[in-house]
Amino acid sequence: MKASDAIVKCLLNEGVDIVFGYPGAAVIDLYESLRKSKIRHVLVRQEQAAAHSASGYARVSGKAGVCIATSGPGATNLITGIATAYMDSIPLVVITGQVKSAMIGRDVFQEADITGATESFTKHSYLVKDADDLPRIIKEAFYIATTGRPGPVLIDIPSDIQAEKLEKFIYPDTVDIRGYKPTLKGHPGQIKRAVKAISESKRPLIVAGGGVLLSDAQSELTGFINKSRIPVVHTLMGKGAVPTQNPYYVGMIGTHGFAQANIAMLKSDLLIFIGARIADRAWGGIGDKMKKDAQIIHIDIDPAEIGKNLGPNIPLVGDVKHILTEMTSKTEPLDTDDWLEELRSHRKTAQHAESDFVNPKYAVELLSKKLDDDAILVADVGQNQMWAARHFEDKEGRRFLTSGGLGTMGYSLPAAVGAKFAAPGRQVAAVVGDGGFQMSQFELGTISANNLKLVILLFNNSRLGMVRELQDRKFGRITAVELDKNPDFIKLCDAYGIKGVRVTADSELEAAFDKALKSKGPFLVECVVDCNECTL
Repeated sequence: MKASDAIVKCLLNEGVDIVFGYPGAAVIDLYESLRKSKIRHVLVRQEQAAAHSASGYARVSGKAGVCIATSGPGATNLITGIATAYMDSIPLVVITGQVKSAMIGRDVFQEADITGATESFTKHSYLVKDADDLPRIIKEAFYIATTGRPGPVLIDIPSDIQAEKLEKFIYPDTVDIRGYKPTLKGHPGQIKRAVKAISESKRPLIVAGGGVLLSDAQSELTGFINKSRIPVVHTLMGKGAVPTQNPYYVGMIGTHGFAQANIAMLKSDLLIFIGARIADRAWGGIGDKMKKDAQIIHIDIDPAEIGKNLGPNIPLVGDVKHILTEMTSKTEPLDTDDWLEELRSHRKTAQHAESDFVNPKYAVELLSKKLDDDAILVADVGQNQMWAARHFEDKEGRRFLTSGGLGTMGYSLPAAVGAKFAAPGRQVAAVVGDGGFQMSQFELGTISANNLKLVILLFNNSRLGMVRELQDRKFGRITAVELDKNPDFIKLCDAYGIKGVRVTADSELEAAFDKALKSKGPFLVECVVDCNECTL
């Protein structure tokens, strides 16, 4: 069997039905094999989008996303998308072409050391030197990407290897990698200690992170909350772990979180971190002010995260789905009525002032009300990200996707493409600022070519809004953030055959959203926002 055919057969054995990529000379054999297969190939307009689309697909489908690029600039264009997936623990299998084996290291045409370049932000990587190793390598890649703490795995395949013949094709049934044995079940003794600490606490608080969603443990978390009666906050990446209407829900923590959620962190005597990295954006500034005698339980599948940013009293390594099931069966309900009432007293109702522009917070709230209960919202990075995170209502079955760890502008359009391919029957909306939109507007071509029914909510304030806000706060002046020569986004979309409407006042939003949701194809709603609009 030809090696490129073997690669495709391996992908089919892993249940892959779609890949995102961009062809080139170093993957020409692989693309010929793909052409003959049942796997759907989505041609993106730039390789970074292939990684982001594969990420969006992975997060919605629950499977590893697959992306392909050629050697040299094709591979290096993937780097930001790979790093984005790594920071947010998204399972990807990244296949790159490489120059001929004998030419590696000679700086020949379109050569780049992509395994070396991505070493610090891939979970693992392979440079294939023997075609007969391909079945084992691909089997291991999918296993590593999807087990334990998920992440991207890169397979770099020289072009001559792709053209070789395998002596015999045998796809392994199992994987046994020495030194890689992820812990799933929590230690019984540590679970016992955690349950005891919970029973003795007066002001316990659950902090849900992205690990809850990665483990598909939303129902287990809800069951634990409802039985224990412990209030819950979440990080940006943990948004969607608990429905907003849950009686124990408090809100999002962090630098752009809700006041009542951050106050809850400060006043708690027991913090139960579940699948959260406790990174600076969520934790920054709170740690120095919290109660000195507060205890910390940290549950995470990655032992390297426990104690990295905050020393826990009770570390618990394992898959949160398993651990929550165990803890729920052993936990008794607590009397948290006074604690909950105190937290509710800190809640503030958002006030939307009238202006001559569109209020972006109201726009997200209105879109949230109009979207289905199982809709998927993909937010970009910047002010639009926080407007979306704070005002999109989480309901059971909904998903909220964004780039949290790396904070990658230009993420939402290609990630929304992947999400739509993963769930063609669900509504998908992308929220993006005018800066981020112009970092990925080439994906309008992918959206148009596939007639993807997406709603794109574009906030146009002619600024790099969050940077402007930071500059103004720190220096009292701004620089290099003006986007006063933005294109006509409606005409730009029209050039791709995508319909759209520009909205300049809140009163126009409802009709615009109704039109967008009734459209049979992609639709852009551009909202003109005050350039001085604040994030909070």
